[in-house]
Amino acid sequence: MTFAIDGLDLASLACSRVCHDVISPVGAIINGLEVLDEENDAEMRQVALDLIKKSAATASARLQFCRLAFGAAGSAGASIDTSDAESVTRGLISDDRTKLVWNVPRQLAPKNKVKLLLNLCLLAFAAIPRGGVVTVEAKGEGGAMEVEVEAKGPNARLAKGAAALIAGEPENGAIDAHTIQPFFAGVVARACGMSIAVETEAETVRLRARPAVEA
Repeated sequence: MTFAIDGLDLASLACSRVCHDVISPVGAIINGLEVLDEENDAEMRQVALDLIKKSAATASARLQFCRLAFGAAGSAGASIDTSDAESVTRGLISDDRTKLVWNVPRQLAPKNKVKLLLNLCLLAFAAIPRGGVVTVEAKGEGGAMEVEVEAKGPNARLAKGAAALIAGEPENGAIDAHTIQPFFAGVVARACGMSIAVETEAETVRLRARPAVEA
């Protein structure tokens, strides 16, 4: 039996996760504005402007990604273009250490399938904090779409307890804002009638979303 969580608590924890993702670049924007307000030195003002531009772009990219990965992104039953999913995922990459290989045919896919794909991407990026390659594959169309996301890089591994959270069975019997994302990925998968298989090998983590097999 999967861990039961109240809908309001799930929404609150997901909101906390989104806030965590954007608070750092927003804080940097505020710091840059304070420098502009206090500094007359042209060089320092340019540094502050560069910081503001970079941080604003980061905040925008993270919000656009979170809107699709966690938000409603349209009415119930809506479909999302997979090219939009690719765009927001590429926007999330902020350094040259990580490469995204996107092998997903362009199509209109059910909203929850796209949310699942994006949440698997988040898990994959988190598995290679030192950089590497994330490869996203999909086959089938519409409701029959199946997804595989692979992360390959030095010491690639999921966070402790992430596999249990994906399965809806938190090891300590509780969920917080730090552990909500892998749990949410599992919730979305089950809403799609799918299960997520986790495979690990040398420097590789593979996440496969396939139709769940009923017992």
